[in-house]
Amino acid sequence: MLTALARTATRRPLTVMLLWGLFLLLGFGLGTGVFARLSDNVPEVPGTESEAAARYLDELDPAGSSVTGVVAGTPVSEPGLRAEVERAVADVREVAGVAAVPDPYVTPGMLAEDGRALIVPVTLEAGLDDDAEERTLDAAAERIREIDAPDVHVSGGPLLGLQMGERAQEDVKNAELISLPVVLALLLVVFGGLRSALLPLVVAVGGIAGAFLALFLFSEVTDISVYAIQVTTMLGLGLAVDYALLMLVRFREERRHTADVEEAVHRTVAAAGRTVAFSGLTVAVSLTGLLVFPSVFLRSIGLAVAAVVVIDMLAALTLLPALLARFGGRIPPAKTPKDGEEEGRFFARVARFAARRKVAVLAVVAPVLLVLALPVSGMSIAVGDARQLPADSEARQLQDTVAAHFTPGTGVSPVVVAVRPGADAATTDRLRALAPAAETRRLPDGGAVIELRPPGEADGAEATALVERVREARGDAPVEVTGTAARLVDFRQMLAERAPWAALTVLAGIVVLLFAFTGSVLLPLRTVVTTLLSLAAALGVVVWVFQDGHLAGLLGAEGLGALSLTAPPLIVAIAFGLAMDYELFILARMREARLRSGDDREAVVTGLSRSGRVVTCAALLLAVVFAAFMTGGFSPILQIGLGLTLAVLIDATVVRMLLVPATMALLGRHAWWAPAPLRRAHDRFGLREERPEQPREKVPTGV
Repeated sequence: MLTALARTATRRPLTVMLLWGLFLLLGFGLGTGVFARLSDNVPEVPGTESEAAARYLDELDPAGSSVTGVVAGTPVSEPGLRAEVERAVADVREVAGVAAVPDPYVTPGMLAEDGRALIVPVTLEAGLDDDAEERTLDAAAERIREIDAPDVHVSGGPLLGLQMGERAQEDVKNAELISLPVVLALLLVVFGGLRSALLPLVVAVGGIAGAFLALFLFSEVTDISVYAIQVTTMLGLGLAVDYALLMLVRFREERRHTADVEEAVHRTVAAAGRTVAFSGLTVAVSLTGLLVFPSVFLRSIGLAVAAVVVIDMLAALTLLPALLARFGGRIPPAKTPKDGEEEGRFFARVARFAARRKVAVLAVVAPVLLVLALPVSGMSIAVGDARQLPADSEARQLQDTVAAHFTPGTGVSPVVVAVRPGADAATTDRLRALAPAAETRRLPDGGAVIELRPPGEADGAEATALVERVREARGDAPVEVTGTAARLVDFRQMLAERAPWAALTVLAGIVVLLFAFTGSVLLPLRTVVTTLLSLAAALGVVVWVFQDGHLAGLLGAEGLGALSLTAPPLIVAIAFGLAMDYELFILARMREARLRSGDDREAVVTGLSRSGRVVTCAALLLAVVFAAFMTGGFSPILQIGLGLTLAVLIDATVVRMLLVPATMALLGRHAWWAPAPLRRAHDRFGLREERPEQPREKVPTGV
């Protein structure tokens, strides 16, 4: 298949480039429409109690969306400002689609005790379609912002989702403007020529277009989170550069052995293309773990990111060979090492050192990584609020203003208790007594709704504890709990229940793929252990920074006491896949060297010496891409960006340069071992090199 792809690309390069050009137009034309469809509603999990209660209440007690305006910075009871606020309230009430706007001067809790701020809540009519809701929001928000006061902000509800979507679009654009020039500069250093440096960026543009288009298509059938656009774009850009870099390095090596450009392209695809194809498969398999979770958000982002990985892989295997067939003759071959000079001398020395001092290396590196991983034991997740946004965003300014002028808990979403028909009055009274502030209203079917207002944040420890108390106190009564805190409790429970199955699914797929790639049983297990070690270390640092608040200010963030509930599963899934990416780069070279010489120890050194430079460069480029997305200031993306940056750098340096040669030396010839039945199965069905560089020497039997 790879040979057929290579021959098609070299015979019809213009056709292949034209097809990819049409794909780019589709991605940047139609695909960018996804920015208008982004949602901030992440913690919903179908089948949970909180979702069942929410559906029950929506059917019997439908309520429209609501947004909040805040006027502050001056005495709000001053006659001129009061008259202006009252005119604005009256005008907003007349906006089509607005159901209610209470008078902030007479409604309890709407006027700050210090007299320097007031809240204007706006409730929309139930049942508005998306277009009508957006028109109503725009008109109401614009009228409130016309109030002449030092601080006037409008956000919350669906408007918060729109604001976050706009911020996501701006952050993606800024990240691309930062990362692409830096990546180009680094590629110029790596290749020493503009043509070679530009080709990975062309493939990367295809990856970005693919990210937009994949998300747009998925938005037709499911909600797409505001986090998804940044995660898929950063991964699409980074992996495209990685794969193109691997292919280009191999192409320049092949050009040393043949002057025929087409033949060099065929050899490149036959060798490095196999690694790229397997790498894409392993990253995609790593992301299938997200499909085990019933969360719509996790499933949709898993499918979207996996689709982007496949698009990057196809671009590297079709678009890049076509570009090389057309322009590769102008790309100089890799320099031939001088007589007596070892290729990749630095990486060979490091590999030999780690192999000779294998016990010492393991005794030092493993404990250091475990220490970095310690904060994971205290990790907590939360839905989060506007504090996750940068300080200059309107939603954040609104929340900061409310926090500065009103008592704690003002505007916090309540814990909503749905009391279905059949529950006795004693149960209702017992539940009302669980919180100092409780409101009750009857439902048409004879049931009731109890709103309990916890102190602190809507998803804080007090709120989630209140949810647990309600569920304990209800007994066998037909009572269900929903709201932000209840959704968080159910999301945490879903993660705890499904995480082992997700891990088992991913590990089984990875072990099978690595066995097919290497023919070894022990190598996949060794790979999984070392990868999990580096991944835990990276996640531990993220907890230490963003949950505990250490050095968070350097990144323009603050310690929030918990990570965003989106960050840990995405960091684990994506970083695990990227680690497999680099592992395959190295194992491919080790396997080639072993098949030529039969010397297990030197195969490790040769594999690292030949792959060390490309893995290090790829990791550096990917880290640049991830770091660029950390400039936006959106806390969940900062968490994901830092986690992935650290995971990539730790994995490509400490793990691949030290732990891999040390563990390979410790295993010795047994590293490539497999039981006889599995070895025969691999000989028959496993993947082998389509074109060995040199005649293979006999490998010792049983290894």
